[in-house]
Amino acid sequence: MWLVLALGSAIFAGLVSVLGKRGLVGVSSNLGTAIRSLVALGLSWVLVFVSGSISSLGSLNIQNLLFLLLSGLATGASWLLYFRAIQLGRVTQVVAVDRTSLLVTGLLAILFFGETNNLVLKVAGLVVVLIGTWVLIAPDRQAKSGFAWFFPALGSMLFAVATTILAKFGLAGVDSTLATAIRTLVVVAFAFGIVWSRGELSLVKELNRTKLWFLLFSGLATGASWLSFFGALKLGEVSQVLPVDKLSILFAAGFAYLFLGERIRFREAIGLALALLGTLLLIW
Repeated sequence: MWLVLALGSAIFAGLVSVLGKRGLVGVSSNLGTAIRSLVALGLSWVLVFVSGSISSLGSLNIQNLLFLLLSGLATGASWLLYFRAIQLGRVTQVVAVDRTSLLVTGLLAILFFGETNNLVLKVAGLVVVLIGTWVLIAPDRQAKSGFAWFFPALGSMLFAVATTILAKFGLAGVDSTLATAIRTLVVVAFAFGIVWSRGELSLVKELNRTKLWFLLFSGLATGASWLSFFGALKLGEVSQVLPVDKLSILFAAGFAYLFLGERIRFREAIGLALALLGTLLLIW
C-alpha cells in the first residue's frame, strides 16, 4: 500500500508543477502558492470528516503538534521558493534540484530512523540519483532562463528535507489524513501571512478565470499529492517512500512536454534515466 500511495503522490506532484506554472503566468508566486494551499486545505479537511479521522483529534499530544507545526512551516517555505523557481526556470530543471532532497533525506533517514536495510544499494541509488540530477541542471547554452531560478530551487529543496523528517516524527501514532490537514492549515496561514506582509492581497482581483482554474486544479493536485505522500510515509520507510515520490520528476517532464511544450533534450533524457535507475536501486 505504501508503494501505491507513493506512486500516486509522484503522479499528482508532477501535475502540480505543470498546472502551477500555467496558473502563475503574470501572477505573484506568493499569492499563487497561497491560493493553491487554500484549495489543498479544503480538500484535506473534507477527507478528514469523510474518513472519520476527526475522531482521533483528541489523541494528539504536544510532540505530535509541535512536529506537525514545524513540518507545515517548512512546507510553506519550500513551496513559496519552489514556485518562484518555477516562474524563473524550466520545470524539468527546477524539479531536478528540488529532488536532490532525496539524497539528504535518505542519509538522515539512515541516521535518525535506522533504515539500514540493503544499505549498499541505498547508497548506490542515492549517488546515481544525484548524478542524474546534476546532468539535468548543468548549464545549457540552449536554456533562455539563465540561472536565477537555482537559488530559490535550492532553498525549496532544503526546506523539503526538513518537511519530510519533521513529518515522520509528527506522524507517530497519528492518522495520516488528519496530520496532513493540520499541516496544511499551517501552510495556508504561513503563505497568506507572506502575501499580507508583502501587500499582495489586493492582486487577487486581477486574477482572471483561466488563472484561477489552473490554480484550483493545482491546489487539488497538491492536496492529493500530500495526502498520498504522508499516508505512504506513515506506512513505509522514509528511504523507500521518498525515492518513489521523487519519480514525480519523470511525470513532471512528461507533462511539461505535453502541456507546456518543454521539449526533453538528449542530456535531460539521460539525466531522467539515471534518476529512474537510482530510484529502482533505492526501492529494490
